[in-house]
Amino acid sequence: MNKNSNSYQIIYSAIMVVLVGAVLALIYMNLKPKQDVNIANDTRSQILSALHIAVASDDEIPATYEKYITQDLLVDLEGNVLDSAKNCAFDVDMKKNMKLDENERQLPVFKCTLDDGSVKFVIPVYGAGLWGPIWGYVAVNDDGNTIYGADFSHESETPGLGARITEDAFQDQFVAKELYQDGEFKNVSVMKKGQTPTDGSDYVDAISGATITSRGVGAMMKQCMAAYDPFFKKLQSVTE
Repeated sequence: MNKNSNSYQIIYSAIMVVLVGAVLALIYMNLKPKQDVNIANDTRSQILSALHIAVASDDEIPATYEKYITQDLLVDLEGNVLDSAKNCAFDVDMKKNMKLDENERQLPVFKCTLDDGSVKFVIPVYGAGLWGPIWGYVAVNDDGNTIYGADFSHESETPGLGARITEDAFQDQFVAKELYQDGEFKNVSVMKKGQTPTDGSDYVDAISGATITSRGVGAMMKQCMAAYDPFFKKLQSVTE
């Protein structure tokens, strides 16, 4: 076959595309299990971070998670537990979950027991920042009201600005804030420094220069946490 002919060039290109595609597919298949493990460990690490539990190395993440996360729960809009099977909460894809109609969403809860015997409930949250998705985990005391800790992450927020939602300086502001005021769910607002919410809710200072991302965190918290209002009230009734 004439190597300078059009037919040769087309056949050669097609063969190369198939070969390269096959090699890339093989690499992906070999790497995917490891990628899945890394993604799962990153999620576990974020949940533990919301609980102020530090892990010395990545290898310790699974065992530490199993030690403190004592139960997975899925609850409904009335606060009733629908499922408590192992990993039923962990396996919920929050990105897909938040695209569903409100009545169709799953409400995952991670129950944690700390070394001192205290119980916390970790709630996953998912929303939108300036440039892409933001998400996180909010740990609530067993009083169903007080925030114990929070951990937020992002996909593509601006370094030094919106990306600072991952920093302790921002996240630690949520500690000890209350979701309820006078028995009514108010959430925790994210306000420009010097401003206060008009609804009487607890609040934290927004990140300077990152107004949209800060608002995104506030909106994410309000939208996601509000769905757990009946669940939180059931916790409150137990501790009263």
